[in-house]
Amino acid sequence: MQETTAGMTARSALRPTDYLVLPLLCAAVFVSYIDRTNISVAAIAMQRQFGWNETEKGLVLSAFFMGYILSMVATGALANKYGGKRVLGIAVLWWSLFTILTPPAALKSLPILVMTRIALGLGEAAVFPAAINMIGRWVAPSLRSRAVSLMVSSLYIGTVFALPVTGRLVHSYGWPMPFYLFGAVGLVWTAIWFMAVGDGYRVEPPASLRREPIPWRRLLRLPPLWAIVVAHFSSNWLLYVLLAWLPSYFKHTFGVTLADAGLLSAAPWLTAFVMANLAGHLADLLLRRGRSPGHVRKLMQTIALGGSGISLLLLPGATSLGAGLLLMCCAAGAGAVSLSGFAPNCFDVAPRQADVIWGISNTFATVPGIVGVYATGWLVDRTGSFSAPFLLTAAIALLGALVYLVFASGERLID
Repeated sequence: MQETTAGMTARSALRPTDYLVLPLLCAAVFVSYIDRTNISVAAIAMQRQFGWNETEKGLVLSAFFMGYILSMVATGALANKYGGKRVLGIAVLWWSLFTILTPPAALKSLPILVMTRIALGLGEAAVFPAAINMIGRWVAPSLRSRAVSLMVSSLYIGTVFALPVTGRLVHSYGWPMPFYLFGAVGLVWTAIWFMAVGDGYRVEPPASLRREPIPWRRLLRLPPLWAIVVAHFSSNWLLYVLLAWLPSYFKHTFGVTLADAGLLSAAPWLTAFVMANLAGHLADLLLRRGRSPGHVRKLMQTIALGGSGISLLLLPGATSLGAGLLLMCCAAGAGAVSLSGFAPNCFDVAPRQADVIWGISNTFATVPGIVGVYATGWLVDRTGSFSAPFLLTAAIALLGALVYLVFASGERLID
């Protein structure tokens, strides 16, 4: 695609700091995950101090998702209308403040803490739709697979970082410290974002210059949109189940210590980060060599859900720690390839509504964070092992791959 004169003018006017856009988007995802994950460790000390029962602790841990799931579509629409820079900057400021407010809220009362966590989720809902909007404005189509993969895969690094660092901070300085420190990091990010990132664009035509209404009815009638939703849901079922239950799997199945379980759990996420970014480069390479977007997206998504599903089907047969760890790395690594499948597919089918499509799909894809995590615990209680929940996760992955193969498209369906 040739650039227009306006596009070349926009490029020539770039400041050196404009090349910080993608690294700052990755940093925003990293910050969002350390801010949402720190309470999973801090809650252990908080429970002791405040005398919560398991139900109250579960309410605190799940409150985030109440706000997160409710505002996903709205933040996608706001990013589409006002631009990702403004929406993301305000969102990070919002959730960083509520991260800092978490300790005083907990000291005040349980209901106020729950409302604070809901508010945190409301802010974090904007991170992916707004980041997708910015990628659409700043990253050329030939580079978007790797850009989306790098941006989203930053959540793996945030997770690997947050769990041990939060534990160390809680042990050395008390449970409030991670909230104050991580919240302050978000405030610093916000200041850099508004000072360094320009209001322009690098990709022509700029979404900001066309204030067209969002074609909700046309979007919601597109089968390829629902293929993205199904693939996102299936991929996130795997993601959330592993995020919540990996340490417990290693401890329960192989009898390792809790500390060793935490260390072992880092390996699958580091594998996922590497595989996501390798797949992003491969997807863009295939597109440059003339493969159709539909072919590339379906190939990547099939590798992702098929590979993770097969790995989980084999997992009950793992009789050693090494075999279990290897299969977990295969499952997480394969699943991460989806960041070159469904994730950039929104740019293929409706580039001007990519942020809205992400908001819609991530609304459904948040459900596994609630239902999938709960169902895994329920099945482990009933069966005494992780075989049943991993088989369920494998079935969802393989079904998701089939639906995506049948209904996904790489064609532009809405201009």
